[in-house]
Amino acid sequence: MTAVAGDGRPVVADAMLHAPTVSAPGATVGELRRLFTDDHVHAALLVDATRLVAVLDRGDLAGAAEGDAAAGLAPLEGRTVGPGEDLEQVRLRMVAQGIRRLAVVDDGGALLGLLCLKRSGSGFCSDDDVAARAAERRGPGVC
Repeated sequence: MTAVAGDGRPVVADAMLHAPTVSAPGATVGELRRLFTDDHVHAALLVDATRLVAVLDRGDLAGAAEGDAAAGLAPLEGRTVGPGEDLEQVRLRMVAQGIRRLAVVDDGGALLGLLCLKRSGSGFCSDDDVAARAAERRGPGVC
């Protein structure tokens, strides 16, 4: 079933990835730099139980020492979105601001998913897209 905004249009929950990769709230800069060696990883989500603590990108780590705690290097403001927000309005905002990743959180700050704008800006990555890329990296005959 597709969720809809009050006026019947699709919402963020319809397009978010449901099982994004997460890191512990105490992750170090070095650990996140290793995570970012995967070209498909564009955001590091630090989560304490279910609560989102930080959303970082590669640039947030610039100048920080490997052993530094990463959580304090970036604000959450501007990096999250609610699941019921109008999807097209969020897409337009992301394109205008040059943002490709937003963490989807509930009113209590719990991480629900990740909204990933495709490079073209025309739509969003899906759980199926992510699974297909993972299967390609594993290669044929590898589970």
